[in-house]
Amino acid sequence: MPEAVAIATLADATRFIVRGNGAAVAAMGIAFGVDLPRDACRAATRGTRAALWLGPDEWLLLAPDGEAPALMAGITEALRGEPASVVEVSDRQVAISVVGPKAAEALNAFNALDLDPDAFPVGMCTRTLFGKAEIVLWRTAPDAFHIEVWRSFAAYVLGCLAEATREYAEA
Repeated sequence: MPEAVAIATLADATRFIVRGNGAAVAAMGIAFGVDLPRDACRAATRGTRAALWLGPDEWLLLAPDGEAPALMAGITEALRGEPASVVEVSDRQVAISVVGPKAAEALNAFNALDLDPDAFPVGMCTRTLFGKAEIVLWRTAPDAFHIEVWRSFAAYVLGCLAEATREYAEA
């Protein structure tokens, strides 16, 4: 029988918070290799890269660890003077994977979002609170979620997840 919920801290990654409008958004998407989603609360992926919509003019870009210098250079070049903000936040955040048939229930122990697949389908992402910590929550598969949390709150979020999944480990 598969584990009800598996929690894992993911490998380091390259992360950028980017902001812009119009031509800047298109240029950043081309340079990153993933079109930045324009639909609210949606993620777009291509290969090992992802762009998560965080607000009307803000995205979180995720790529494999070590790609920051090349991506920064490419995005900066592609902007060609268009007004935009590109900030590397690779070391600020930690990624946590929550996977399994009880993943949504475990997350709902500390988060009030409706995580039913009809309300929060695969590809949806949002900023939200998990307990007292702000996170970015992204549904990557029917029973899989990706959490981005500031490094200083990671131990707290992992502790909450451990508490939320304790009943499944005892069953």
